[in-house]
Amino acid sequence: MPIAKSRRRTRVDLRTPADKNSSQKSVNAANSIIQEDHKSLSICDEEKSPTRPKGLHQDMDSEPRKNVSRYVPRAKSNPKNRRAKELTGHAEKQAVITPFDICTCYNRKSLMGETFLPARNTGNHIDTEHPITETRQILRPGMVLLTNYISLPEQVNIINRCRELGLGPGGFCQPGYQNGAKLRLQMMCLGKMWDPETKYEERSRSDVVGTLSIPDDFVLLVKKALSDAHLLIEKNEIMKDAEKMLPGMTPDVCIVNFYTTHGKLGLHQDRDESEDSLNKGLPVISFSVGDSAEFLYGDERDISKAESILLKSGDVLIFGGQSRHIYHGVTSIIPNTAPPALLKKTNLCPGRLNLTFRHF
Repeated sequence: MPIAKSRRRTRVDLRTPADKNSSQKSVNAANSIIQEDHKSLSICDEEKSPTRPKGLHQDMDSEPRKNVSRYVPRAKSNPKNRRAKELTGHAEKQAVITPFDICTCYNRKSLMGETFLPARNTGNHIDTEHPITETRQILRPGMVLLTNYISLPEQVNIINRCRELGLGPGGFCQPGYQNGAKLRLQMMCLGKMWDPETKYEERSRSDVVGTLSIPDDFVLLVKKALSDAHLLIEKNEIMKDAEKMLPGMTPDVCIVNFYTTHGKLGLHQDRDESEDSLNKGLPVISFSVGDSAEFLYGDERDISKAESILLKSGDVLIFGGQSRHIYHGVTSIIPNTAPPALLKKTNLCPGRLNLTFRHF
């Protein structure tokens, strides 16, 4: 049986060897021209875009596409580098802290025409018919209240000094926790830095270089208040050993808090000082300036079992010795209870300025 012939056809090149050589030379020349053009285009692109990788360019025969970004290789992401950038960004945010001004809220014009008589604060009402009388009382062993103790000029000086320090580096800011919760007050630390989580440090804020010192006139006022408290104890107590009931001290820490009219501070103990200071019962001395505050204190962290007193502008509260570890806090600020003369002279914002002195 005959074998079927394949229908497949073979192309036969009928050109002569001379023609083939000539054609190949033409192709090689064309390719070399294209390569030279590509190289020159690439060099031009690289000069215009130095960051563009070498050898990346469009085809000569194609139209340039619009809105197409060029490919640029990206370095692999390193988790450590990402974390470092996050921390750096966080530090930069922490470094920019706008200080709180305690003396910009009142309208001076509404107070300029008022005449001032020594005022007595009674709750929400300001009694201007009776002069201020200073009283001193022992609330419990180691706890003394000196009412109307700080004079008006001294209160004005305290506000002016606190404002001056508070507007500078390390001034007033709102402290908080790492979870984002904030205390309902503005704080400034003198002597040592303190915050709710790191406690006492020489420096704990990125915007602070060093630590602000306690003004000398503040220290003298603290020593005077302690001395008068000792005289009161010696006069009224059978023990006569006032130093044992309420130890003396020279403050090296002052925490300045400004409570707005909505400010509060829950019941807590002051136990962040050194072990030696706590064991000796070195006292905490508290100055109140501005609006009155409802102050709670007791032996347990229970509001229902706590006792309450009203701390007015000019009052000094001292607790040490047996009362050093009492639970205490501020439940409310009573609006419009600051002496009008104090507002007229200082332009203090509505709220309470509180300075607590202690020895670390």
